[in-house]
Amino acid sequence: MTRTLVHNARIRTMDPTRPLAEALLAVDGRILAVGPEAEMVALAGPKATRIDAGGRLVLPGFQDAHIHLLAGGINLAVAVEFYDVLDEATLLARLAAHAKARPDLPLIMGAGWQPGIFGDHNLTARLLDTVVPDRPAVLYDTSFHNCCFNTRALEMAGIDDDTPDPLNGHIVRDADGHATGMLHEEVIKPAFKGLPQLTEEHRIEGYLAAEALAHRCGFTGVLDPRVTEEEAQTYSRVLAEGKLRLRVAGAALVTEADTAQSALERLSAMRAAHPGPDFHVHSAKFFMDGVFENRTAALHGPYADADGGNAPCMFGADKTVELMTALDAARFAIHVHVIGDAATARALDGLEAARRANGPWPAQHQLAHLQLTDPADYDRLAPAGAMANIQPLWARLDPVVPDIALEMIGSKRRAETYAFRKMLNAGADWCLSSDWPVSTLNPFEIMETAVTRQARRAENPREPFLPDQALTIEECVLGYTVNAARACWREHFTGQLRPGFSADLIVLDQDIFDCPLNRISDTRVLCTVFKGQVVWRDPAF
Repeated sequence: MTRTLVHNARIRTMDPTRPLAEALLAVDGRILAVGPEAEMVALAGPKATRIDAGGRLVLPGFQDAHIHLLAGGINLAVAVEFYDVLDEATLLARLAAHAKARPDLPLIMGAGWQPGIFGDHNLTARLLDTVVPDRPAVLYDTSFHNCCFNTRALEMAGIDDDTPDPLNGHIVRDADGHATGMLHEEVIKPAFKGLPQLTEEHRIEGYLAAEALAHRCGFTGVLDPRVTEEEAQTYSRVLAEGKLRLRVAGAALVTEADTAQSALERLSAMRAAHPGPDFHVHSAKFFMDGVFENRTAALHGPYADADGGNAPCMFGADKTVELMTALDAARFAIHVHVIGDAATARALDGLEAARRANGPWPAQHQLAHLQLTDPADYDRLAPAGAMANIQPLWARLDPVVPDIALEMIGSKRRAETYAFRKMLNAGADWCLSSDWPVSTLNPFEIMETAVTRQARRAENPREPFLPDQALTIEECVLGYTVNAARACWREHFTGQLRPGFSADLIVLDQDIFDCPLNRISDTRVLCTVFKGQVVWRDPAF
């Protein structure tokens, strides 16, 4: 029997029946008691492992309900990052240095080039060939909805000028009809099948790198919103080897090519194979549209920029109803990527049809991103049982990178962009998430933007973006604890610090409820505890 005492603390339990405490005692990974310092110390006895919080704030471990954990970890382990690159010369120099430093890699990978600086107009196979001519190289953008292949990668993937676009995918071609190397959306993953594959050891290395980062950021649970058999295999192996020190929920991918029968058979088999509680597949992932950055966001009206145009939803109306009704009936949560207002409306149509057919149940269906929402749809979220799964870091004016999405949205629709306050005021449930590695995993940077609608003060922020849509810090913490636990189907034993719940908690170096709003991002996690065991400790703590 292991006993862990956390004391000399200012504990915010997130339990409304006992919101504050000075200490807690955990036995074998579960919280036995929460209460006054003297009482908990006496109950713990002399042999308990003690964590002296030094009078600091203690919260439940955070949970990120939309994070590509394994994909981001693989980037940390084997890819080169371009998130801060602002010009072509720097991108090529960094790519060349990475290829030289990693002669062991049969595939050179990069991630994070910024749309608005790079794109279809200037990022091509020929450009990448100038520094990596002999091995396949693939470079993802920040959204991971666009990827540029060099010539060798195109050849191995079997993509040439005559290759047709697949369903919901696009091969970019120049004025003469030649494939440039840039790929959009659903052509990317199939193209990867022809490339050299990472080993399972690379994937394990990636998972462990991601887990370590998550612990440093205070996370003890996540939801990976795009799980295929490949991701499930890696998570399952890490669990079997006793290396999983982070709870993972999975949303299994569904596509327009699925039928109700094929989706149910595949997802039911995955759910049965991975029942949890530490790794479980519990939901179905739909990409209802793409992103503004490659003009695949689905809007009710044309884009407002000079090029105009629009994009269709990636699931037809009838297919949406068919799949969502069948999956809801089988008691899968529905997790939908929605960027444009037409995509949100289509997803809500599907969820409403499913509820009419099957009746309400505590599914925690989720609409993720909600970049542009039609005003008529705010009131539809709660009745449809749809939780708003939001990434507040994007709700700001970037000090450096042009926001091409706002040009496409236009001034008439601008007020409905990341309109989180309108959603909450309409009664919508919510949780916060990062979409890492699309953006930072640091929850304090994300929460600061949620409450200020600005970049950090060190980034020379511009004026607040729609400041009337800001959240409160209390809403942010709920979004990362109680509400996120509900989104991950773990609310019955995580998300709060109360007797019987898992001893998952974090110690912070400052009180985020009491510090200036523009200093929330300075916060550091000093200690992360998972199931009563310290999994991260700052050297200074």
